[in-house]
Amino acid sequence: MYKKYVFSGHESFPCRMLWPIKGYDYIVENKNFNNPNSVVELGVGKNMVASIRYWLKALGMTEQDKPTELANYLFGKEHGKDRYIESLGTLWLLHLLFVITQEATLYNILFLRYQKERKQFDKEQIQNYVKRLMTEDDKQKQFNANTVGKDFNVLIQNYTQPSNPKSYEDYSSLLIDLNLIRHDKSDKVFTFNIEGKRSVPLEIFFYAILMMKGDDGAVAYDTLQNVGLVFCMTDIEVIEMMKRIDCEYSDYVQYSDNSGIRQLLFKEGKKIELFDLLNRYYKNAAV
Repeated sequence: MYKKYVFSGHESFPCRMLWPIKGYDYIVENKNFNNPNSVVELGVGKNMVASIRYWLKALGMTEQDKPTELANYLFGKEHGKDRYIESLGTLWLLHLLFVITQEATLYNILFLRYQKERKQFDKEQIQNYVKRLMTEDDKQKQFNANTVGKDFNVLIQNYTQPSNPKSYEDYSSLLIDLNLIRHDKSDKVFTFNIEGKRSVPLEIFFYAILMMKGDDGAVAYDTLQNVGLVFCMTDIEVIEMMKRIDCEYSDYVQYSDNSGIRQLLFKEGKKIELFDLLNRYYKNAAV
């Protein structure tokens, strides 16, 4: 199922809004997270240093503590497209990366697997679900309910509005503005927010398709549905997105719905690159 199951590394801290930029700037200056001076240089506690390092990797912004091409594209000091994460599209992109990089396994499990079965959940249900998956994968000995529970708590902090905020910092989690997960009054039962049209930019949705489709020239509807799950979209919303992509990117793709078989067909000899889509988005985005 998964090459590895990763439920720790964040030191129980959610990813705060400016941590990706803070961590990116640090490694661009060829500084080392293992250096004892990192605490002073980053201006955070030792555990937070480890957390920043973890979140950069989970977001696909680093490989072996070196910035990726996407990290440079977004956060570069001179030409970064959204250095301070001011665009909602950037948040959707970072959310996508959390789910598909699988460096934070629970995000992939929750959005792409559990959501297919149920739209409401609590911590115990997710712990049991992860245990079931790992047992089926013959990795039950690696399962630790307490570790998965802590990871779940951090995931919830990354996405939901705080119930009892004690300071402004409680509102600083990276992805709460996406409003993807809501909680009840008890703060124990959670729901994927699938109500209303999502604010996902077309280019970011298309970017997700390119990331998730593999090398096939035809993208089956199952894959398109998975892209929709990443963004908590209904099937109707996914189909609407496909029609818009068919219209705006007709030089590259065609959306087909023949005899009930829905798929996205990439035209032979025509190729659109990931950064072409991002360039188009940021050209028009109000950043």
